[in-house]
Amino acid sequence: MMFNNKTIFVTGSAGFIGANLMLRLLKENDSCALIGFDNMNAYYDVAIKEYRLDQIEKVATHTNNTYKFIKGDLADKALIVQIFEAFKPDIVVNLAAQAGVRYSIENPDAYINSNIIGFYNILEACRHFPVEHLVYASSSSVYGGNKKVPFSTDDMVDNPVSLYAATKKSNELMAHAYSKLYNIPSTGLRFFTVYGPAGRPDMAYFGFTNKLVKGETIKIFNYGNCRRDFTYVDDIVEGVIRVMNKPPEKKTGEDGLPLPPYAVYNIGGGQPENLLDFVQILSEELIRAGVLPTDYDFEVHKELVPMQPGDVPVTYADASALERDFGFKPTIDLRTGLRHFAEWYKEFYMGDKKI
Repeated sequence: MMFNNKTIFVTGSAGFIGANLMLRLLKENDSCALIGFDNMNAYYDVAIKEYRLDQIEKVATHTNNTYKFIKGDLADKALIVQIFEAFKPDIVVNLAAQAGVRYSIENPDAYINSNIIGFYNILEACRHFPVEHLVYASSSSVYGGNKKVPFSTDDMVDNPVSLYAATKKSNELMAHAYSKLYNIPSTGLRFFTVYGPAGRPDMAYFGFTNKLVKGETIKIFNYGNCRRDFTYVDDIVEGVIRVMNKPPEKKTGEDGLPLPPYAVYNIGGGQPENLLDFVQILSEELIRAGVLPTDYDFEVHKELVPMQPGDVPVTYADASALERDFGFKPTIDLRTGLRHFAEWYKEFYMGDKKI
C-alpha cells in the first residue's frame, strides 16, 4: 500500500510497460488516484493497446482506487497543463514515447514530437505544478556502439547510432537541467529489451512468432551473433515501482544552491542471451503452447543475415546500482518469460474469441 492517497500520472498507459505498471498499482493499493494517458497511435496493432486498457478497466472496477484514462498527445501542451492543473499529480511516470530504432530511420518527425517536445511539456508541467518524483523511460539504446560491456550508467553515451537513441539521451540531459534549475526529483530508467505477454509486435520475439506461424522465414541478424539482455516485463515493473517510491534526495551544494536531485539507472536482466539460443527457446515454447505444430521444422525457417543500420551487436546491463540502492535485480528466466508469452499468444490470437 505504498502509494495510498497519492495521485499518479502515467503516460503511455496503454503501452506495454505502462499497462503492466497500472495493473500492479491498482492491485496493490486501495486509495490512490491513477490517471492514465496515451495517444493510442497506430504504430502497431491498436487492438493490443485496447486489450491492455480493457484489462486495466476490469481490475480498476474491483478496487477502491480512482482510475481515469485520458486519450491525448504529449505534444499537446495545453492538454498536459490542463491535466496537471486538474489532478496535481504527486508522482509522474513518463513512459509515453515513440519507440523503436528502425522506425526512427523512416519517420523522424514522430520521435521529435513525442520524445522531445512531449517530454519538454512534461518537464514544464512538473516545474509549474511541483511533483514529488518524475520517473521517465530512457533506453539501453543510448549506449550506441559502446564496446565496453556490461553497459554502466558511468559510461560516456555521447555517440548515439539512431535518432531514437539521441532523443532518449536528450531526455536525460533535459531532466538533469530541470532537476538542477527547479529542484525537481527525477529518475531516468534505461530499459533493456523488455518482453512478455501482450508486448510490442515490433519487438523481435513477437515478429518472429508472427512469421513462424505463417510459415515464413525469420531473419536472424549479425548471423546470430547478437546478444541481448532480455528483461521480462514483471521485472521491469518491479524495478519501476521501487524507484517511484524513492526519489533522489534534495540536497544543497557548497555554493548554497540545490544539487540536482537526479538519477539514472539501468534495468536489465544482467545475463545477455545469444539471439540463436533465444529463438530456439522461443520455438520450443511456441510448440509447447500449441502455437506451432509439434513437428514444426524450425531449421528451415531461419536465415542468418548481416547487421542492420542503427542496431548494436550486444546489450548488457550493469544493474548493480539498482540492486545497491533498491535491493532489486531481475529474477525471471528466459524460458519462464517466453512460456508466459507463448501461452498469451495462443489465447489472444488462436482462442475461440479474443480475450
